[in-house]
Order: sequence, then structure tokens, then C-alpha cells
Amino acid sequence: MRNPWLAKNPFMSAWLSAANRAAGTARGHATAAAKREVASVQTAATQQIIDFWTGKSFVTPSPPRKRKKKR
Repeated sequence: MRNPWLAKNPFMSAWLSAANRAAGTARGHATAAAKREVASVQTAATQQIIDFWTGKSFVTPSPPRKRKKKR
């Protein structure tokens, strides 16, 4: 006699396929967001390193000039 618990269930197969598709989509969005975040952090860190080694971080900015009033 065959075990009924080992028989294929088409509804379960369809449900698992849909769940796998949704999980794959969510994983793709999360991976893309993480890559964008890493890229922006690396860009900021690189800019800070370049500013430090070029001496840009030690230069005090001049105060903004006042505009002349038009008459």
C-alpha cells in the first residue's frame, strides 16, 4: 500500500513556487539596496581620505562676502 503522505500535492507545489518567487524578489531588492548603501559609504570614505591627505580638511574657509545693495 502506498503512503498518502508521500504523494505529490499540486496545490502545495504551486504555493511553494509562489513563495519562492516572492522570496527571490525580496532578496533581490534587499541586495540592491545593500549594494547602493555600500557604494555611497565607500564614496564618502574615499572623499574624506582624499580631503585629509591633500590638506583640504585643515584649511579654514573664508567667511562669505556680503553682497552690495542695489540702489
